[in-house]
Amino acid sequence: MTGYDEPDELDAGEREAQERWIALGVRTDIPHPARVYDYMLGGKDHFAADREMAQVGLKHMPEMRVSSRENRAFLVRAVRFLREAGIRQFLDIGTGLPTSPNTHEVATEDTPDARVVYVDNDPVVFRHAQALMADEKNVGAVPADLRDVDDVLAQAGKLLDFSKPVGLLFVAVLHNVKDADDPAGIAARYMAALAPGSYVVISHSTDEFAPERTHAASAAATERGATWLPRPKDEIARMFNGRDLLEPGLVLVSRWRPDAEPGPDAGQAWTYCGVAPL
Repeated sequence: MTGYDEPDELDAGEREAQERWIALGVRTDIPHPARVYDYMLGGKDHFAADREMAQVGLKHMPEMRVSSRENRAFLVRAVRFLREAGIRQFLDIGTGLPTSPNTHEVATEDTPDARVVYVDNDPVVFRHAQALMADEKNVGAVPADLRDVDDVLAQAGKLLDFSKPVGLLFVAVLHNVKDADDPAGIAARYMAALAPGSYVVISHSTDEFAPERTHAASAAATERGATWLPRPKDEIARMFNGRDLLEPGLVLVSRWRPDAEPGPDAGQAWTYCGVAPL
């Protein structure tokens, strides 16, 4: 299966919106991780192919909804930590759609001079980021594939000063990179470009808790032209490229410095995360 046929029951408004995106070159027939994630979080910026992919994933792994919610909460806590540590520049790789609060909202709380560059290869995400840029002079958007490291850094460098510390975010994105593209190597290239005092934040789905169901969901994504590759904890750890993680180390997103006692479903957030200084 290479795509997904949009259902005939789309209402007129949704069909018109879809046609506008198609005219801009957006593949609405193939699910995109950013839009699937948006659906999981209860957003509205997704197409039928994204919803179908999300539903198939949830059929195999109902825990995906918990993981998505807890991953978003981890992003907020991690950015807040970096802000309180003095970071005023953020490079958010594979940002996804702007579910609030997003990186720039947390980064600029009490520090309006903070600068944020969002990077994503989905035109829908880029259009939303452009809208943010109209009102936020310290927010930039780069329409690029994260694998094109030199291009991303060149474009991001128009707003960010890489001679000063940066918070580098790979939040729920490296599991969308195939093994052949070397996700750890990609992360290493970005890290190497940053000044001392920078930090890297990574979260990544894992297959350790229910391998058969997780692999079935991953295979379903592949059948639909998407990539979602949950990995074991040791492979995720290697993506930090030898950096020492801050406490509590590499843990489930629900367990990384939670604001309150984790809820009863916290153990179903099958995504590991960590933060490391560079």
